[in-house]
Amino acid sequence: MAIITVEDLVKSYKTYKRGSGFKETMKSFVKREEVEIKAVDHISFQIEKGSICGILGPNGAGKSTTIKMLCGALYPTSGKIDVMGFSPAKDRMKYVHQIGAVFGQKSQLIWDIPPVDSFAMNKAIYGIPDADYKKRLSEMAELFDIGEVMHKPTRVLSLGERMKCEFVMAMLHNPEIVFLDEPTIGLDVIAKAKIREVVSEMNRNGTTFILTTHDLEDVEQLAREVIVINHGKKVFDDNLQNLKSALGNKKIVNLSLAKPFKGEKVGDALVIPGSNDHEISLEVDLDKQNIRDFLDSLGGVLDFKDISIKELPMETIITRIYSE
Repeated sequence: MAIITVEDLVKSYKTYKRGSGFKETMKSFVKREEVEIKAVDHISFQIEKGSICGILGPNGAGKSTTIKMLCGALYPTSGKIDVMGFSPAKDRMKYVHQIGAVFGQKSQLIWDIPPVDSFAMNKAIYGIPDADYKKRLSEMAELFDIGEVMHKPTRVLSLGERMKCEFVMAMLHNPEIVFLDEPTIGLDVIAKAKIREVVSEMNRNGTTFILTTHDLEDVEQLAREVIVINHGKKVFDDNLQNLKSALGNKKIVNLSLAKPFKGEKVGDALVIPGSNDHEISLEVDLDKQNIRDFLDSLGGVLDFKDISIKELPMETIITRIYSE
């Protein structure tokens, strides 16, 4: 069942074109050429209840604008958004009680007081009953291991500690949907792993997550559905496995060579240079050649000491989809 339905969504801005130089600058005081920019350009999609959906795109693609419209922070120029029967911008007062949001580059915590005091403020804002608040805070503090951390002033916390508290802040009122915008940006490996673990746990308990990120490891470990936006337009909308298959059935064969190899291809496989002359990777299209046959023929062409076979990296897949 779809919990979010977006139909023909558009968000456009008007700006003004101004030339360079003194003469053009003076002209702009009298007459300016108006330019319309479509940050989101007629996109439609559905997100199922209980899923984790990744919304991907390069900088300026329109993904953060889309998230802000889904949260109700921005009015769409045209189109329709239905989230659990709410129109986010129009029904904002009722709608915000059903959602949570974590923005990696924008804090909800008050800088000079401990997070636990910010949590109490959210309790009052959302009208959370005392018993529910204490139970929820205890569970979240244990999940994120912030029992002592949340009593320190926010300004003295590390980035990882602060982000854990940001998650607690967003989830105290037990939202149906949580929007995550770059939630692991700048975090170390341990902090990222903890946040991913908690997101997975909450998702198993029924919470729907919408994730925008440049960290493709977040997408691979968390998301089942993926939407790719580029230049404001939707260019992909399917599950993660089909995203990996979007460029065909391919494998990457990594080789440590005994002797350098300078060619651009080995058979039909494209050569990807490594960090030095003795490290290369081969992109093998399995629709053209069976991997076993390819490996059998490899020994007659290259003198190698070690070999490993991997999936096509997510970065490569996304980059090619953007470019196409």
